[in-house]
Amino acid sequence: MFLENTVNHKEQFGWIEVICGSMFSGKTEELIRRLKRAQIARQKVEIFKPIIDTRYHDEKVISHDDNEIRSTPVPAAANIRLLADDCDVVGIDEAQFFDDEIISVCNDLANQGIRVVVAGLDMDFKGNPFGPMPALMATAEYVTKVHAICTRTGNLANYSFRKAQNDSLVFLGETEEYEPLSRAAFYKAMLKEKINVLRVQAEEVIPFKKDANA
Repeated sequence: MFLENTVNHKEQFGWIEVICGSMFSGKTEELIRRLKRAQIARQKVEIFKPIIDTRYHDEKVISHDDNEIRSTPVPAAANIRLLADDCDVVGIDEAQFFDDEIISVCNDLANQGIRVVVAGLDMDFKGNPFGPMPALMATAEYVTKVHAICTRTGNLANYSFRKAQNDSLVFLGETEEYEPLSRAAFYKAMLKEKINVLRVQAEEVIPFKKDANA
């Protein structure tokens, strides 16, 4: 569990908190909750998100439950270092979309005495570790993994299954494009996709062979 106050007040170092999980697991909701508590405590808070994330609003971080907080969209992690001067708390949403410099940025800010709260997907749509998230989780003092509910089994879900036919690693979407799945449901869904691909490939090859023997 993360701490909002340190015991040794002479120590000037900050820390990193990572909130991770699948889509629809409440990552942004938890990020907003922590940042609003810091604002209530009259701390200076700055929030950043990737400039490509315009799903709900250009300049706000908004959760699926419509909670929101003002943010600054930035094109690269280096911009955060420049804009986070004189802050007590820095929040970063959708960290998986940032370049790898986000790792050194977060650690540099923490070393300057700033509390850094980061939210992001820990796995991509193929179930692989996503971008800089593994390194952020490794260097963070506190890691919170939140879960969605599997749409097919009702169990806890920690995978983001992509329903849309798009192989790009970065592909923004909502419930029409993604659904949260448990490990078992994700495995079955991915296996079904592989079988469908093999079937299509076989259908393309068989007619060719017939024409060649004609």
